[in-house]
Amino acid sequence: MNITANWSYPTAFKLGRGRIKELAAACTSLGMKKPLLITDRGLAGMAITQTALDVLEEAGLGRALFADVDPNPNEINLEAGIKAYRDGGHDGVVAFGGGSGLDLGKCVAFMAGQTRPVWDFEDIGDWWTRANVEGIAPIVAVPTTAGTGSEVGRASVITNSVTHVKKIIFHPKFLPGVVIADPELTTGMPKAITAGTGMDAFAHCLEAYCSPFFHPMSQGIALEGMRLVKEFLPRAYHDGADLEARTNMMAAAAMGAVAFQKGLGAIHALSHPIGAVYNTHHGMTNAVVMPPVLKFNRSAIEDKIERAAAYLGISGGFDGFYDYVLSLRAELHVPQTLSAMGIKPDRIDELAAMAIEDPSCGGNPVAMTLDNTKQLFRDCF
Repeated sequence: MNITANWSYPTAFKLGRGRIKELAAACTSLGMKKPLLITDRGLAGMAITQTALDVLEEAGLGRALFADVDPNPNEINLEAGIKAYRDGGHDGVVAFGGGSGLDLGKCVAFMAGQTRPVWDFEDIGDWWTRANVEGIAPIVAVPTTAGTGSEVGRASVITNSVTHVKKIIFHPKFLPGVVIADPELTTGMPKAITAGTGMDAFAHCLEAYCSPFFHPMSQGIALEGMRLVKEFLPRAYHDGADLEARTNMMAAAAMGAVAFQKGLGAIHALSHPIGAVYNTHHGMTNAVVMPPVLKFNRSAIEDKIERAAAYLGISGGFDGFYDYVLSLRAELHVPQTLSAMGIKPDRIDELAAMAIEDPSCGGNPVAMTLDNTKQLFRDCF
């Protein structure tokens, strides 16, 4: 089945195989004449990146690349990206890649016209109103994984290299003007990345669905996003060339990021400090901590999970859903514990203190205190 779609929720979303050919047209539609393509080091020399640069060059838009991006991008990467953008006289950004390339690309486009430090735009209150809106450059997002959903997000996660704390930098204009979601760009992903990014999409949908905040539209999107992951992630994992599965996983990733406008929770509150301190893969870390968090929240989410299980065709209510998560993780070869990821339980106090300060903590169905968060971390080892 060849799936093709044009969506405008929450932004123009061009989904379908071969649509990377539309990259130059997407750039010019936003007024770009000299875009800077920003991606991570691992993708810089790959064929899919060179193809994207070819499309831009053939359209007379240049061939500019910045790839000094860490797996968990920080303010050092950001400053280097801003310098490359300004020195090159660029007028827009193509944010290309997984979460790191997308997040840094969006943040460079935002910060290129600002004079305040990036931390002044953390997602706190109305701090976003401090921005000089006229200085924000247009963005085209091209995801090459199916997980973070950053391509439809209004924020970037930037790690403070000094404190090792991940900060959410927010502004409505972080939302890319056009998304090119071409599943052919994802077929070369290693199995571990397919698994980790897919579980990230599932975590976004699951936490948004369980969030206690009122947002029925997001809740419905989250539920269908979980169904898509359940049906298509194993297929994408076992056969990387399955374009139907890859396309549906790109849809699920975007749906997860749209849905978590409703809120995230302890999965991300735990995963963010772990990733910041140990530089672990975000989606895989989410997958590792997911079962203990489900147990932690059971008293508050059992009825919701029973309804979700019924929709997903899982018998046994909450217990059946929990067992399904365990079986999915086993099929995708997700480590069972943080210890299996090579992490030692010697910094639990520090991680717990960081977790309860994480913005995701506020959306957890069960209130997170320092003591119960320490115990939750212990349960993950």
